[in-house]
Amino acid sequence: MTSSISAICAAYHREQVSNMLASAQAEALHHDLEIASVVWVKGTLEIPLMVDRVLESDEIAGAICLGIIEKGETDHGLVIGQAVIKTLVELQLIHDKPIGVGIIGPSAEPHHLGSRLEPHARNAVQALLPFFDTES
Repeated sequence: MTSSISAICAAYHREQVSNMLASAQAEALHHDLEIASVVWVKGTLEIPLMVDRVLESDEIAGAICLGIIEKGETDHGLVIGQAVIKTLVELQLIHDKPIGVGIIGPSAEPHHLGSRLEPHARNAVQALLPFFDTES
């Protein structure tokens, strides 16, 4: 039986996150998971609210989050990263559904991205596998 999941994607780095989404879709297909919905939000900070909303659906068994938190001149990205991860962990417990995190950063610089896009996306999907009856 195929489990349906949702992908929540931060649009601020749309080109790179679109590449991540393609990798996540391939990984999901390989493991008999269906990415039933893809929802784009403005940035990484907006991901948790949308995850909360999609996990309210009985048809959605889990979610993956894809985004990039780049290095800035202040610690703003670090604060965003900590808040987002903490909230995503809490949402897993509230909804009793797994959330795979494919967020690069905080403090990501352009030269960090290329080698991380595909593995972070695939790992977000793989994080869900122990919670579903899938073929590896």
